[in-house]
Amino acid sequence: MDIFTTYGRLLLLLVGCMLFMALIINPLIVGVALRRNPYPLVLRCLKESGVTAFFTRSSAANIPVNMALCEKLQLDRDIYSVSIPLGATINMSGAAVTITVMTLAVVHTLHIPVDVPTAMILSVLASLAACGASGVAGGSLLLIPMACSLFGVSNDVAMQVVGVGFIIGVVQDSVETALNSSSDVLFAATAEYRYWLREGKSLSI
Repeated sequence: MDIFTTYGRLLLLLVGCMLFMALIINPLIVGVALRRNPYPLVLRCLKESGVTAFFTRSSAANIPVNMALCEKLQLDRDIYSVSIPLGATINMSGAAVTITVMTLAVVHTLHIPVDVPTAMILSVLASLAACGASGVAGGSLLLIPMACSLFGVSNDVAMQVVGVGFIIGVVQDSVETALNSSSDVLFAATAEYRYWLREGKSLSI
């Protein structure tokens, strides 16, 4: 029974970190860029893109949904027709969270000390590695052994963690994909709306 409690705690930690990204960090970035309340745009992206991505568990499969949402937001098709497919490949903030949190969970379990600089290096490494994660279910999990190697964790132990990831992946990967995919539209819209403001156009958000 203890093992299910451990899995539950890990899952709650992962989901909590992703919700923090979606509801605090992303709105903060949008708010600074646009200098207005970011939540109408953030929540619309989560509702119209994130919910669909939650069930498909694939950033690639959610591209048509994101394209349709960009059209509703009146974005320039010449821009979003490039940025949305590109974002489905390299905009993997949820994957970076998964790689970082699960690697630190392994390190903590093995009682390996981690200082702040090393944790920062891990975060940067996970962010860069996540850009190469495949846009399919469970794509980020296979990058965990690479991150674990930073702390000298053997591949056999790291692959056990990947196995744990597949167990909790029904929820974790769904939330991860929702964050990844909704962020694609959110930042595409933010970049274009910021350009609009510099040109003196009004925004409806």
